[in-house]
Amino acid sequence: MTTPGAAPGYRVAATLPLRVELVRQLRRRRTVLTVGFLALLPFLLWLAFKVGRDDRNRGGTTLVDLATSSGLNFVVFTLFSTASFLLVVVVALFFGDTVASEASWSSLRYLLAAPVPRGRLLRRKAVVAALLSAFALVLLPAVAMAVGVVAYGAGELVSPTGQSLNFLPAIGRLALAPAYLMLHLAWVAGLALLLSVSTDAPLGAVGGAVMLSILSQILETINALGDLRDYLPTRFNSAWADLLASPIDWTHLASGAFSGLLYATIFSLAAWYRFATKDITS
Repeated sequence: MTTPGAAPGYRVAATLPLRVELVRQLRRRRTVLTVGFLALLPFLLWLAFKVGRDDRNRGGTTLVDLATSSGLNFVVFTLFSTASFLLVVVVALFFGDTVASEASWSSLRYLLAAPVPRGRLLRRKAVVAALLSAFALVLLPAVAMAVGVVAYGAGELVSPTGQSLNFLPAIGRLALAPAYLMLHLAWVAGLALLLSVSTDAPLGAVGGAVMLSILSQILETINALGDLRDYLPTRFNSAWADLLASPIDWTHLASGAFSGLLYATIFSLAAWYRFATKDITS
């Protein structure tokens, strides 16, 4: 469809194809380093357990004690170690670096002068960031599973409370963990996107989203806040662990997914409005 008043041959649908933007982002050093680190992390954890001293005289069985009991437990330990901070950083990086990086390179105004409509540009950036974030959230447990099974075998998944799951059912449940994290961490994506369209400094957008996540986690530890803590975006960070219970308790899982999507919607709408009305000077 040709836009009225546009140059002959100009079509909005032909501007900034998704494939082009995806290839651009995949070739960036930050993408390669981030994905590479996530793929390397399970090997580093395995090495740490390999060379570390085994001290189990602490009076109780912990998740760390069980991490090397099977490949499944190694995956659970990896997710517990990364879900509250590292994965937040990864999602914030992919979304916070979207528009702000173009502004810092002084290329944003040239993209809009191409012309790529602002709404389309923001959607393309957000979709590619979502694809990269989803890939990262799946990659980490997948590599951890491969490393864990080779190193520790395909035994049962055992929790610190003594509950156990056979290998195949446990794999099915662990496969749902990245899906939950994608929904729950959507609030980080929306916030980072809002900050990305509000600043020309990518580090500020990424760091701002991470700092607010840390602040929310600190507030969550204050018991005096009572039920108000349920409204904090990080309240249900670890709800994915309920997938490992028998039977599964879906209460916190549903609350975490709903909370993440609700905050993401609010932040995304604010980002769209901010970007649509902002004066682009870089």
